[in-house]
Amino acid sequence: MALLYVVVSGVILTALILITVFILRLFGILRDGCDYKPGQKGSVSVLVVAGSGGHTTEIVRLMGTLSQSYNPRHYIIADTDKMSEEKIRTFEAEREKSGSPSQFTIHRIPRSREVRQSWSSSVLSSLIALMSSVPLVFRLQPDMVLCNGPGTCVPLCFAGLLMGILGLKRVLIVYVESICRVETLSLSGKILYHFSDYFFVQWAQLKDKYPKAVYLGRLV
Repeated sequence: MALLYVVVSGVILTALILITVFILRLFGILRDGCDYKPGQKGSVSVLVVAGSGGHTTEIVRLMGTLSQSYNPRHYIIADTDKMSEEKIRTFEAEREKSGSPSQFTIHRIPRSREVRQSWSSSVLSSLIALMSSVPLVFRLQPDMVLCNGPGTCVPLCFAGLLMGILGLKRVLIVYVESICRVETLSLSGKILYHFSDYFFVQWAQLKDKYPKAVYLGRLV
């Protein structure tokens, strides 16, 4: 009985130490985030999270405003998304015609939460999405994750944060709230507001409510 108590106590103590280290590492990453400047010595590998409908349209337009140094570009879409891939390929084809380098890949992961999906079932689907996101992000090794609100972006951003926590690579998290969000943030925005390195909003009302946000007006 005494031996069992010692073993259990040791397991609990180890778990508490690991949790403490994890939290301290996360705090350090979030504190020093704006000091990290990827691409100072070359191109920036960017992981772009596309969502169905308007999210993809917005993110593609935003990508069109970025310089050629954001290369290669890894687009992530949900496995149930039927339209985003065509939009992305059209954008990249036009970019290549204009003389810009077109180094890109497209990857699919399970969707975190479908429209009108119940909260209880979305917990499981989000965990499944996270399990797919971690090995993908670790393999692609992006310098930056760029997203604008689809639920798929949350597990991908957490996978990027995990790389930094484990000391593998610092990944910059950049979140741009959708133009359709005028008074309140999306659920993804409410979560990533606390974890992103840069959080942009397109309406002044949101800047008033969320002081960490950077208001730049309409971005695209």
